[in-house]
Amino acid sequence: MTMTPTLIATAWTLVLAFVQIILFDLARTGQYGLKWNTGPRDEEMPPLSPMANRLKRAQDNLFETLPLFLGAVLIAHVSGRETHTTAWGAHVYLLARIAYVPLYAYGVRQVRSLVWIVSIIGLFMVLVPLLLPQIGQ
Repeated sequence: MTMTPTLIATAWTLVLAFVQIILFDLARTGQYGLKWNTGPRDEEMPPLSPMANRLKRAQDNLFETLPLFLGAVLIAHVSGRETHTTAWGAHVYLLARIAYVPLYAYGVRQVRSLVWIVSIIGLFMVLVPLLLPQIGQ
């Protein structure tokens, strides 16, 4: 079985998810220290910095839509309904999610929300050929 463009974009989306985990962990450890990170983390800590909080929220935001995206890609692949539309949708989703991270981390408001909408459009582009096979050929 070959890696299709849709699956390749999906694999890179998983890499992005891992990078977001690391970015948040680095920000949190940078604030609280390595001793805290390697310890039991039982003690009450001061609030996270705005940047660390935003990185965590960006990660949470990805994890809200990631299962939907992965499910749509899996259904498209297994059902043999991968099309140009699913490939474009997966790439739109990935690129928008990549752009979303620094926009959120640096507190860029309206543009961040527009980029989120673009990622949702990408997700729907993956779904369209599943729900309406005649569109997306």
